[in-house]
Amino acid sequence: MALLRNTGVNGKVVLITGAARGIGAGLAERLAARGAKVALVGLEAEEQAKVAAKIGPSARAWEADVTRWDALEQATAGVVEHFGGIDIVIANAGIATAGFVRSVDPAAFEKVIEVDLLGVWRTFRVTLPHVIERKGYLLAISSLAAITHAPGMANYAAAKAGVEAFSNSLRAEVAHLGVKVGVAHPTWIRTDLVESADSHPVFGKLRASMPGLIGKTYPLSVALDDLEAGVLKRARTIHVPRWVGGLKLLRAFLPPIIELGSRTRVPAADRAALEDIKARGAFESAVTGHGGRAATKR
Repeated sequence: MALLRNTGVNGKVVLITGAARGIGAGLAERLAARGAKVALVGLEAEEQAKVAAKIGPSARAWEADVTRWDALEQATAGVVEHFGGIDIVIANAGIATAGFVRSVDPAAFEKVIEVDLLGVWRTFRVTLPHVIERKGYLLAISSLAAITHAPGMANYAAAKAGVEAFSNSLRAEVAHLGVKVGVAHPTWIRTDLVESADSHPVFGKLRASMPGLIGKTYPLSVALDDLEAGVLKRARTIHVPRWVGGLKLLRAFLPPIIELGSRTRVPAADRAALEDIKARGAFESAVTGHGGRAATKR
């Protein structure tokens, strides 16, 4: 029985966006080890090729920008031609910026919403016919930020909250077609995106001041364990770790609590952000992570 429970993706085709590193690459390796055929889709072609080569013949990479319809359609057609279909789609591609609304680079701010929210919609819309055909599973990677809306993360929080709402609506739309929809809420996970944000001269310090569990960073393995288990069960929600789910019960009370805690931190950070922009420029001050830099160059 244990063997049967552990082979929920055996022989299935899993398409993962943003699979060059971090959660995407880690999930690709985990699911391939369970017998899945994995399609890695994203911008960083060389890094994805390395991940695919490490996995072996059951993996292949396609370069595609999740904000471009034509690129997603071409990549999806390639996956179907190569593997014969698509059973599971994990919309993991995501970027972040650092900055306050009044001073952040506008293009960098909007790119986060385009990648993190519209990228999920476009990925699911293009791949959905194939997932419906196999009565498969869609998983969108949201975030703790969808629940706790911290200063300096307005675009990221809005996009990830939108991903949660989008997934909840979509779940009701496709249930009669045999398709299941999940949404995952990881907290701070030690990935390139988080480490890059932590190294920011202004917002790294602001993030480090977050109290208790809300500010704690977890190793990548914690996220992969929970997400892998969720994919195997075709879970409706995946909380990384479980206490994140508990915060949903307190969601109505969180904004005033965050505002109260920010009163002593934000004024100095606001001044420092303006100085950082003056020194480095708005774009360089905003962009974080390899994925974010690759996306904003487009």
